[in-house]
Amino acid sequence: MTLTADATADFTDSTDLGYLLHKHPDKVQTFGLSVGSATVLYPEAGQESTCVALLLDVDPVQLGRTQPRYSSSEFALGRYVNDRPYAGASMLAVALSRVFKQAMSGVCTARPELPELPLNLTINLPSVPCRGGSELATELFGPLGWTVQAVPRALDEQIPDWGDSIYIDLTLTGRATVSVALRQLYVLLPVLDDVKHYWVGEEEADKLVRAAGDWLAEHPHITLITERYLKHRRELVASVVERLVPDADRSEPMPRDPSLGELRATAVLGELKAAGAKSIVDLGCGEGRLLRELFADNGFEKIVGVDVSARALDSAQRRLRLADLPDRQRARIELLQSSATYRDSRLVGFDAMVLMEVIEHVDPDRLAALQRSVFREARAATVVVTTPNSEYNQLYDGMAAGAFRHPDHRFEFTRAQFREWANATADDGGYDVRYASVGPVDDAHGAPTQMAVFTRREDAV
Repeated sequence: MTLTADATADFTDSTDLGYLLHKHPDKVQTFGLSVGSATVLYPEAGQESTCVALLLDVDPVQLGRTQPRYSSSEFALGRYVNDRPYAGASMLAVALSRVFKQAMSGVCTARPELPELPLNLTINLPSVPCRGGSELATELFGPLGWTVQAVPRALDEQIPDWGDSIYIDLTLTGRATVSVALRQLYVLLPVLDDVKHYWVGEEEADKLVRAAGDWLAEHPHITLITERYLKHRRELVASVVERLVPDADRSEPMPRDPSLGELRATAVLGELKAAGAKSIVDLGCGEGRLLRELFADNGFEKIVGVDVSARALDSAQRRLRLADLPDRQRARIELLQSSATYRDSRLVGFDAMVLMEVIEHVDPDRLAALQRSVFREARAATVVVTTPNSEYNQLYDGMAAGAFRHPDHRFEFTRAQFREWANATADDGGYDVRYASVGPVDDAHGAPTQMAVFTRREDAV
């Protein structure tokens, strides 16, 4: 992985950046790390402009030996085959702190006046994992004074229909001291990734306060930053917030209107409870938003999350913190890789199955296969399906006529089309079906989300 920083200075010679970084522009220097090596070099060094590059070379074998046992991997060789050698995240942050330790601390014995001088900086990281979309990079770095350009990287440039990956090409442009810029990168790179490759304890909370104590308290996303940096360990997050904002008002925040996603999850949970379901399959669980709500309710005794994407299941595992759960709680939930359009005997015998915002991601000519696998093979007593109502789309500002809400949607039903599909599906599978609306209802266009609840008939074969 590579990081480059271009600097222009108000002082006489921009090569003075070498003094700040304690790395001479005429040399190529390599430093050993526990998981590989880091090389510092200067592609350009002149009076008006200087560019420094940090190249991190990760040894996957060494990484596998040093990675702690509690780290989760999506397959057996996950310790050795992963994105760590190529993506700028927590390992790059550690390399910054080791290679530029004095610069990060604002120490320059040879030129003590330099650390306090701001530079015009352009920092580029060509491959950064950003779990939360490219907008998250702007939300994190923008309030710190950076102009942010975050360009999503395609999952496969040869197959554009696959869409974007979680990686972005990140460029930051702004004016800051080298110390401030390095400390902000050190904190926010692992926050973008929402992953750390090492154990997080009280010492890590102290590091966060030291590195970000001068700006984190005023950041609008202080909670998100501390939660992700500290791997969602609540006691550590609370201690950092208390230290940074000791006099903060701890009263209850002003209530806000729930999002459509929250309304949708609440509606689905209500239907599952009304049906008396104890064992649930969340088919197309994605990164685990509904799974988290299901798992929080001890009335659901067995929960299975299913998705075709191994990456989504990995995110769900981290969101649920399954590796940290006691065995008894861990036994309540299971994650499986499978497809909604294929028969899977592991999904048979459950009280309920949920397809929340799933069917619109299936090609229309594959819907029949989904109907067969869900309603004729798995045959849960209750099946809950939600999907967008395309008639409501014209109420969204800036949405073009005929556009879908998500680039991966293959279609979006009108209310009449959804009922026609659901009625035929119920008749074919031996179910009764009823309908409900989720979200604010417009007199002419209905609600943004439409829901069908299928109940298997007792006499169904």
